[in-house]
This record gives sequence, C-alpha cells and structure tokens, in this order.
Amino acid sequence: MSLFDDARAAVETLQDTICAALEAADGRARFLEDRWERPGGGGGRTRVLTDGAVLEKAGVNTSAVHGTLPEPMRERLPGEGDTFFATGVSLVLHPRNPNAPTTHANFRYIQRGDAGWFGGGADLTPYVLFDEDARHFHAALAAPCDAYDPALYPRFKAWCDRYFHLPHRGEARGVGGIFFDWVKPDEAHDLDGLFAWWRAMGEAFLPAYLPILERRKDQPYDEALRTWQLVRRGRYVEFNLLHDRGTKFGLETSGRVESILMSLPPLVRWDYDVQVAPESPEARLLAVLREPVDWLGRGEG
Repeated sequence: MSLFDDARAAVETLQDTICAALEAADGRARFLEDRWERPGGGGGRTRVLTDGAVLEKAGVNTSAVHGTLPEPMRERLPGEGDTFFATGVSLVLHPRNPNAPTTHANFRYIQRGDAGWFGGGADLTPYVLFDEDARHFHAALAAPCDAYDPALYPRFKAWCDRYFHLPHRGEARGVGGIFFDWVKPDEAHDLDGLFAWWRAMGEAFLPAYLPILERRKDQPYDEALRTWQLVRRGRYVEFNLLHDRGTKFGLETSGRVESILMSLPPLVRWDYDVQVAPESPEARLLAVLREPVDWLGRGEG
C-alpha cells in the first residue's frame, strides 16, 4: 500500500472510533452517514448527528480525493505538478449545554506530485472558562508530541494561537490546542516516524475531549448563559467562513459544500454591540481570548 492508502485507512478508522464514542456519550442520537463521490476523483463519508441529548450537532467527516489542481491552488501548495491527492478526517462538535465547549479537530495528508505533507490539529472553544478543562485538553495533545519530539508541542501550540485568531475582533476563537501544516520529513524526522506521530495525534483527540464533555454535559444553566453561547457561536461562524484554510481549500477544489459547511452550528445569534459585566465569567473568558495563556506552565503562552 502507498502512504496515501495508509493515511486514508487511518482517518477512516479514526472516524469509526470517534463516532462510536460520541454516540455512547450522547446516549440518544445516532450518526447518519452520507457517502458521496467527488466529480474529478475520489469521495468521502459524511456523518452528522443532530438533536442529541448531549450533542446539539456533531459532524465527523472523512474524504479521500484526487484530481487536477485548480489554477488558484497551484501557487499556494508546495510541490510540483498539476495533480493532487488529499485525505483527512475533520470534525466539529457543538454540545447543547453551554458549560461544555465546542471542539474542532482535523488530521490530513496531502500530496502534490512527489511532495507530501501532514497537517491538522485540535482546538477548544469554551463558552464558560474552566481552567482545568483547558489544561486537560492541552496536556492530552502535548503527550504524543512529547513522546516523539518535545519541540513540537510549543511550536504547534503557538501556531494554533496565531491561526485561530479573528483579527477583526481582536480575539482568539477559543483557548487553543495545537495546529500544524506543511509537516514533512527532514533530517530529524523520517517519514515513518512522522506518520506514526500524526496517527497518534488523531488518537489523542478522544482522551483530550471526552472527559471534559462528561464533566460539563449535565451542569445546570439558565437562559442567559444559553444566549451567551449562541452569541459566541457567531464568532465560530465568522472564523470558519472568513479565515479557515480548510473551508477555502474545499470550496476551491470543488469539494462537497454540505460536508464543508457541516461545521456550522445549528443555532447562532448576532446581537448588536453585546457588552458583558466587569468581573463576570464572560469578561474573564474574553480577557483570556485576547491574550494567549500558557496552560501547561512551560513558558509557551
């Protein structure tokens, strides 16, 4: 098998594992699967869960596509040649309870000609800031990095803080995690080692997020907190439509629109000039979103 085939098998296995765990955590709803084919080559499996007891909406997608690169993409992708291969798993989870954070993860392998690279990451978007949740999430993602190369977590944590930033708002989308792209073999990292690390990063997602969801899914909340959640979801939508590379790549390569936009929440609000009370939990969250935090105490904030 080729590396592309190995990567495709890895993301499909990860999709199966994550979907099964999320169904168990929700306890009521089930994922519906939509298999699709891409004009020009390849296809994927879109799985969406809606109106669950715990998850208001969840999407876990895989794709394995290939074909001719559109002209706008040729200047932006490394490598040579007019053809590409891309496979990955992408997920977004929107819990019902505002105490539980939204989360996103993506793990992908892309190849152009003979040049291939890994990308991906995972990040956390809380509506109520619980420090222990942020620390847990970062620690779980740091573990496979530290096991392979301790230099990776601080590098990719900082990259995540830069990437998931809304410049027009002057704030981050959430409390970060890790983000990486264009990762390919070099003198310190051979292809086999990178592939094993990339796969381990995908496998770290459930231990990073599920304990948080279990802690928060049944906490009480009122209508004011629900409204705050919907307002903050608006920031999530703004980032995905204005800045997200994956969204742009999918649309510019004739990707399946329903799968690309499955990340958007089912309900959202854009209220005019929302203000928060000083010293409130909402104010503390906004303060953290405006200045990255070193959640693991390593001097990486």
